[in-house]
Amino acid sequence: MPKLWPLFGLSLRTERLDLTPVSDGDIDELTSVAQSGVHDPDAQPFANLWTDRQGSDFEQRFAQYFWAQRARWSVATWALPFAVRFRGRLIGVQQIQADEFPVLRTVNTSSWLGSAFQGIGLGTEMRAAVLSFGFDALGAEAAISGAYAYNVSSIRVSQKLGYMRNGVRRDDIRGEAVEAVLFRLAREAWLDDPPLVAEVRGLEPCLELFGLP
Repeated sequence: MPKLWPLFGLSLRTERLDLTPVSDGDIDELTSVAQSGVHDPDAQPFANLWTDRQGSDFEQRFAQYFWAQRARWSVATWALPFAVRFRGRLIGVQQIQADEFPVLRTVNTSSWLGSAFQGIGLGTEMRAAVLSFGFDALGAEAAISGAYAYNVSSIRVSQKLGYMRNGVRRDDIRGEAVEAVLFRLAREAWLDDPPLVAEVRGLEPCLELFGLP
């Protein structure tokens, strides 16, 4: 498959985690992890409300999401969801994405982590892994993120990794207006004191997909 879709040969490695682009073979296990719980049901952290879906609607649309990212890929605008493994076990997904990347050089991140694996720093480590990939391998100039005020864990990750507050946004969450806190991390701040440098393998065959020489 890497010959047809080079991203399947890409991998990131940190001290505790292995990240590889989500493959069809990962989807069943990731579905089970997600259905086992990702967040407090009373505090929805995702703007697209994907964890509110049930049964076959959840399972089918969960799989379709990953297929859609491959189908929509372009040099300018892309989304790359990584399956995250801890001690050989799938525990969640860490995504890095960009719009008009050749011009804006800005990446955005989003993630989810199975409840059983929360609270031991893995969320910070997996986001740091894709930030290292974005800044060090892709040459990004900035990274952005956001979280609702009640999503304390996501906000703490941003703070730990050196992001600065960058305004607010209001979203419709389950029929109510909810304010999101926005963050931005500049390339200079990351390079000045990177919390980790991920080991990147299989990048060269993928460079054309990112518009890089």
